[in-house]
Amino acid sequence: MIEITVAYYLGIDGGGSKTTCVVGDENAVLASATAGPSNITRVGEERARESIHQAIHAACDAAKVTPRQIVRTCVGAAGAARAEVADTVRKFTAQLVSGEIEVVTDIIIAMEAAFGSGPGVIVNAGTGSFAYGRNTRGETARAGGWGFAIGDEGSAYWIGHQAVAASLRASDEKECQGLATSRPAEQASLPDTPLSRALLATLNVSSLEHFVRAANSTRDFAALFPAVLAAADAGDDVARGIMEKAAAELARLAAIVVCRLFPVDDSSVVLPIPVAMAGGVFRHSQKLRESFSEHSCTQHPRIALNPEIVEPVYGALQMARRPKS
Repeated sequence: MIEITVAYYLGIDGGGSKTTCVVGDENAVLASATAGPSNITRVGEERARESIHQAIHAACDAAKVTPRQIVRTCVGAAGAARAEVADTVRKFTAQLVSGEIEVVTDIIIAMEAAFGSGPGVIVNAGTGSFAYGRNTRGETARAGGWGFAIGDEGSAYWIGHQAVAASLRASDEKECQGLATSRPAEQASLPDTPLSRALLATLNVSSLEHFVRAANSTRDFAALFPAVLAAADAGDDVARGIMEKAAAELARLAAIVVCRLFPVDDSSVVLPIPVAMAGGVFRHSQKLRESFSEHSCTQHPRIALNPEIVEPVYGALQMARRPKS
């Protein structure tokens, strides 16, 4: 009897909120699993290693294979454009899996999942945000993605930060306009709105003082995104305004990349220009997707927006199946 040897491949998407791992053979996805965040810049090396290992073990267990049966692995990691980050992620992965390990940026696996080797523009809005594209000549361009401290407009982190700032401004204005009682300033409070209630509940605090303290001590504003989304869905005007502004910021990133790669006077541009979305912000908010589509198509009528949300981890798996040239 001839023994048939099956090759198994691993794709990993390591982000600031979660780490997703898929196991597949040449033709099919066999299993997937999700663990905690693995963005080294945000959570540190030890937490990143734990998340990567948990995701690999869970996915391999579900696929009924061992990590040592993996032939090739591709990891898409935020910050992997820096050699030291890529080397660290590779080291963590090699502690479990066999075979060749390729570490690329999260941008690369998102493009692979959306367009393969073809042209297009991907806009990602997860914990962070960026837009990235490639034209028919293979030229690439990026906008955004500069990091949470100086950019990432439209991301979950940005949305959470904007919500906290807006709530505190509203508290200042409420006191100034005499809408509160004549209590001492140290007893000031947030306005009683769906947004402020959702933020207080998420941070597990009940007073303005504790809210300010918690907000100033956190680096995880992305964790506030579900609260902002819930408040927007409940009709909170401030939350709705933040989500609308996020959609406009993401459309602006897309427009920058489209202008750089697909100029109007370029006769080689094949129309329409494909644009895709990725990331949890898009995935969890239909209203934001609709607003993003309206802004994008108004700015660039030549684009064709894919309504489906791209899952970058499948780009990582596809790259794992393909030997490096």
